[in-house]
Amino acid sequence: MGHVMADSSLRRTGGSGLRPLPVLRRDRHGRGPRGPLLPPQVPGFRTRGELFDAAVLDALADMGPRWPGDLPNIEIAVDEVPPPARGEMLSTSDAVRDGPVVLTRFLPSGVDGRGRATKARIVLYRRPIEMRCPTSADLADLVTELLTEQLTAVLGDGEA
Repeated sequence: MGHVMADSSLRRTGGSGLRPLPVLRRDRHGRGPRGPLLPPQVPGFRTRGELFDAAVLDALADMGPRWPGDLPNIEIAVDEVPPPARGEMLSTSDAVRDGPVVLTRFLPSGVDGRGRATKARIVLYRRPIEMRCPTSADLADLVTELLTEQLTAVLGDGEA
């Protein structure tokens, strides 16, 4: 007679050795497949990354009139964390730091590894910025401040 082992996914059979158990999925309580925990209209439905991206887009929308012709020439990117330091320190115009932690970085335009031209880019690092903001209002303020600081360093004061 076969024996099902509780701690393994293998079934022991009479003398023929071990073979994989068939995958059995059942609805234990008659509830059916579960849907999302929150409806899409609720703010908790969105991930932290999506909320951060929305804060960046809101900040950029407010800055559009200040640099109307120059803003389309700069890419704004969001990355999770800054890359590990390799010994060299960036100048203060290239990166905004909070102590040793880089919050944003400016990468000038150039040529990539395939020989294609690249736009200038400002990279915001989501996790270090979020860790410094206890509320979503603080996050929006800090993102706006960091983008303004980087864009002012790169493009000048603008028309404001």
